[in-house]
Amino acid sequence: MSVTDRVTGLVELTRPVNAVAAGFLTFIGAFVAVGADVTAVSGGIESPAIRTLAAGVTTVLATGGGNAINDYFDRDIDRINAPDRPIPRGAVSARGTLAFSVLLFALAAAFALVLPALAIGIAVFNLLALVAYTEWFKGTPGFGNLLVAYLGGSTFLFGGAAVGDAAASATLFLLAALSTVSREVIKDVEDIAGDREEGLRTLPIAVGERRALLLASTALVAAVLASPVPFLRETLGIAYLVAVLPADALMLYAAYEGFSDPTASQTHLKYGMFLAAAAFIVGRVAVLVA
Repeated sequence: MSVTDRVTGLVELTRPVNAVAAGFLTFIGAFVAVGADVTAVSGGIESPAIRTLAAGVTTVLATGGGNAINDYFDRDIDRINAPDRPIPRGAVSARGTLAFSVLLFALAAAFALVLPALAIGIAVFNLLALVAYTEWFKGTPGFGNLLVAYLGGSTFLFGGAAVGDAAASATLFLLAALSTVSREVIKDVEDIAGDREEGLRTLPIAVGERRALLLASTALVAAVLASPVPFLRETLGIAYLVAVLPADALMLYAAYEGFSDPTASQTHLKYGMFLAAAAFIVGRVAVLVA
């Protein structure tokens, strides 16, 4: 295996697109909380711009580390479900993957040190929750999905906490968590063969695929029904409401599609979640320029 293959494998372990996307969601959380002040550099290391940047980098590194350690713990399952991933195909070793994830977590911790206490607390809790999930709770019906949903939604909460206003990003956190739990359950349906072979007891294995998909759809419908809350509370204006409608439509379609094609469903759901995040940006910008 060449050096290029090993480097490529290490990059793949981080799921770079997902890691950068998570960092962007942290930025959105900060932007929704403080608006244009997110670019302010006055105050040095305590300025909103520096803290937003530090929070974004922390999220990218921690997400990359989390994805890597997930592959470490899932290496046996991936030989069935995803044989082209770096460890099963031999691009990186299990021990090298573990060391790489520890390095990424250490770098994330270094960047987090410039953030307020609440943001640091969220970062520490998330790290512990991530390790606990990969080691103990991944195969726990429902609870593992809820834990991942929290971790997904907390990127917004972390962004708000980084600039001193976590409460402003709370609605974003809730909507993202509901959408993420739906996507995670649908993914469990997709991976049911390998999970059953490995002896895991995921939600679809415990209650059946159809019931699991019904629960996933219920969570997604709840997220769609809750999406107008920022408009109704007059936090965001009509521009947000218009922008979030395509996201809602795509996510509802993904919920329906999950019963026939879980792979396509979770892809469309991911796109819908990104559209919803973009709607918050549109809504915040519209408020600022009004």
